[in-house]
Order: sequence, then C-alpha cells, then structure tokens
Amino acid sequence: QVQLVESGGGLVQPGGSLRLSCAAPGFTLWNHAIGWFRQAPGKEREALLCMSTQNGPTWYASSVAGRFTISKDITTGTVRLQMNSLQPEDTAVYYCAAEDPDGGTYCGPDMGRRTYDYWGQGTQVTVSS
Repeated sequence: QVQLVESGGGLVQPGGSLRLSCAAPGFTLWNHAIGWFRQAPGKEREALLCMSTQNGPTWYASSVAGRFTISKDITTGTVRLQMNSLQPEDTAVYYCAAEDPDGGTYCGPDMGRRTYDYWGQGTQVTVSS
C-alpha cells in the first residue's frame, strides 16, 4: 500500500522560499501522476499543480504559476515542490496526491476533478512576518 509523506513545511517570511517533498517509503513516485493541493482554514481545497508520469507534462494554476515548480527525482523516487516568492495568502496545509500508474496519467486544468488514489497527511506552510 502506497502511503505518501509530505515534509518541508514551516514558517517563512513573505517573499521567502520553501521546498516541500513528497515521498512514498518503499515505493517510487516516478511513474505516478502527481498533484499538489492546499487547503486554507475556512476555504475549499485548491488544486495547485501537477506532473504526469515520469518527467511528463506539468500544469500550474494561475495562483502559483511562475512561483512554484514541481519536479521528480528518479534516483530517490520522490517529488519536490519548490515554492518561491511566498505570500501570506499561500498559508495553508499542503497535500501531495498520486494516481496509481494503472489508473491514469492525466495532468491538466481538470486535476481537481480527478480521483487520486493516494494522499499524504499534509504539511503546514505559514507565511507571516
């Protein structure tokens, strides 16, 4: 059973950067389509960005395009989310999600409607001075 574990969250000042990681101990995420989501208190979950299988196509929501970057490490089988120019409105719990390789390779603007097979527990990102 694939279990996703996010790490790298924390407190950062506005304009700062953080790098989140998503790992699946005992498994590689290289062949999984991956999505990153976030949920702020009192708000609905927001689909942020995704990458298809392997080092495939990516998609970014307008709220993070140009500031956030998703990448996969084939050596470690993990997924990274580099977040730059963070602002207070980026404060939220961030989740990674993965589709089973047999289930699909989709990555695009409809990622929020996809049924991801595996989810992490989330990692808190707080942007504040």
